[in-house]
Amino acid sequence: MKEGAVAILSMSRGQDGTVFVQGGGSYAVDAPPNFLDIVLSMEDYLSIQRLVKSGIPVHLDVDVQTEFSNPDGKGYNVVAEIKGTDPKLKDELVMLGGHLDSWQGATGATDNAAGCAVMMEAVRILKALGVKPRRTIRIALWSGEEEGLLGSRAYVKHHFAEVDTVTKKWILKPEYDKFSSYFNIDNGTGKIRGIYLQENDKEREIFQEWLAPFKDLGATTVTISNTGGTDHQAFDGVGLPGFQFIQDPIEYETRTHHSNMDSYDHLIYDDLKQIATIVASFVYNAAMRDEKLPRKPMPEPRIGGRGF
Repeated sequence: MKEGAVAILSMSRGQDGTVFVQGGGSYAVDAPPNFLDIVLSMEDYLSIQRLVKSGIPVHLDVDVQTEFSNPDGKGYNVVAEIKGTDPKLKDELVMLGGHLDSWQGATGATDNAAGCAVMMEAVRILKALGVKPRRTIRIALWSGEEEGLLGSRAYVKHHFAEVDTVTKKWILKPEYDKFSSYFNIDNGTGKIRGIYLQENDKEREIFQEWLAPFKDLGATTVTISNTGGTDHQAFDGVGLPGFQFIQDPIEYETRTHHSNMDSYDHLIYDDLKQIATIVASFVYNAAMRDEKLPRKPMPEPRIGGRGF
């Protein structure tokens, strides 16, 4: 700014016309305006670079207009449920969800409109079948995932558990003991290949049994591994069973994730139907079993950063 610059040009890591967009700085309502940073495709950036190195002047006409579409600075979760019917279990919860917010390069089809769509379809399937779940099934479409799982973390804090900043101990909320499980989709359009156990081996035989009917659809893997970067972590971080399904990667990391290619045309309709079918089955099984899903030991509380 001191040198009179009006913008920075940054090069995308993509190629062949794919532009992976960047963050625009602080998103706080009271933050000063961010310095303009324009991400160019690799081919356009390097073309400009070659001209400049050759001593040829480069002139750009730039017209960039941005604004916050939610002036109150808040994010909003969308929550709905199918009420449980068992007199003893109806207040217990089985949850499923995905996140609503997306990056600015495109419309966010694979990250994560696909996840929201299949979760809504899973609930529609259960409603269409007229099932009477013993436990309450609650769907949540989260806001603020891209800024740090803000929607799901806030929900977990208000409904299930948070850390007392003075005593550094857990404060458990009334719904904590009534929670069974949370299932998440947030890895693109690819079909389900299995599920991550989040190092909770107590779930292995349960999930293997639940996946068995879908072997012919390509869903067989149950791995002890953790996976991160999405909303199941908000639940797992307070010792609640929260899981992300393993998905066929398709072109998620190489083409659509946070890029200008994240549009409707990169969705695979048959894969999304497969996801919704398997999720509906998992949610139904969790809502109908006699016991809640087994839990890992409660983790040590932590404060600060993206903690609780």
